[in-house]
Amino acid sequence: MLKTTIIGASGYTGAELALMINRHPDLTLSGLYVSANSVDAGKPIAALHGKLAGLIDMPVQPLTNPEQVAKQSDVIFLATAHEVSHDLAPIFLENDCQVFDLSGAFRVKGENFYQEFYGFEHQHEQWLDKAAYGLAEWNEQDIKKAQLVAVAGCYPTASQLAIKPLVESKLLDETQWPVINATSGVTGAGRKASMVNSFCEVSLQAYGVFSHRHQPEMVAHLGRDVIFTPHLGNFKRGILATITMKLAEGVTEQQIQDAFEQAYQGKPAVRLLEETLPRIQDVEQTPFCDLGWKVQGQHIIVVAAIDNLLKGASSQAMQCLNLRYGFAPLTALV
Repeated sequence: MLKTTIIGASGYTGAELALMINRHPDLTLSGLYVSANSVDAGKPIAALHGKLAGLIDMPVQPLTNPEQVAKQSDVIFLATAHEVSHDLAPIFLENDCQVFDLSGAFRVKGENFYQEFYGFEHQHEQWLDKAAYGLAEWNEQDIKKAQLVAVAGCYPTASQLAIKPLVESKLLDETQWPVINATSGVTGAGRKASMVNSFCEVSLQAYGVFSHRHQPEMVAHLGRDVIFTPHLGNFKRGILATITMKLAEGVTEQQIQDAFEQAYQGKPAVRLLEETLPRIQDVEQTPFCDLGWKVQGQHIIVVAAIDNLLKGASSQAMQCLNLRYGFAPLTALV
């Protein structure tokens, strides 16, 4: 049994991870931690997240000694802020822990990237170079070998799963950038209350236009530019991404079908829809990404739906763990 610890356990993704670890046949939950000054420190996890009542009675503890926690853990999930993961991950890695980081702290290798998009200077280039990007369906071999897995962001997961089969099969017109319009539920803003995620204040709106940090993450891993406009929706969870792309001259619908089927054959967390387009309600509370598309002339619109807390965060992190240790990919997820 792998002794598994969650740092940042009181948030939405932390609670989802705790539930998965609890039902995973090869993991045991060894600790739940939050920052030392967190108001949640000392409280039972079930008091913070009622769905864990009767399942997990462990308290959430303040993280005061990371080295000591590392000695009691085989696996660390970091469900923490970017700067916190940046500082903590090397401590756990140097103590021989396997780390799955759900923040953006190790996702992108690029000069001045973190200064420009995250507001801090990256101090751990050696771990940045060694990290595997945790887009489970596309980086299986890297994930299997890496001690540090930087789990892909929620918007990039939905968008890249929709775009990558067409890029890899060279079916897109290189002169026109894919245009991504994606809407997320308010849980994407985290559990901490603010005007941004208050239901009384949330209205369907675009944000981060031409400036969202997930755009360069997608560009780095797709190998081509995209236009990305995120939206905040007045619902709890889920992401719906609608992506408009221009096809290369002469591309047929059969080639498109073949590209998606070849990309996701044997990848059970991606479901290709035949007749309908994806809906959030069909993926809510599941680890799946649903993909569907329509073609007209030389243009294709691909729609992707995921649960932002699951396939966009915690269940993808668990998928990466399953790949890393050779477990069936959906173990503890369905």
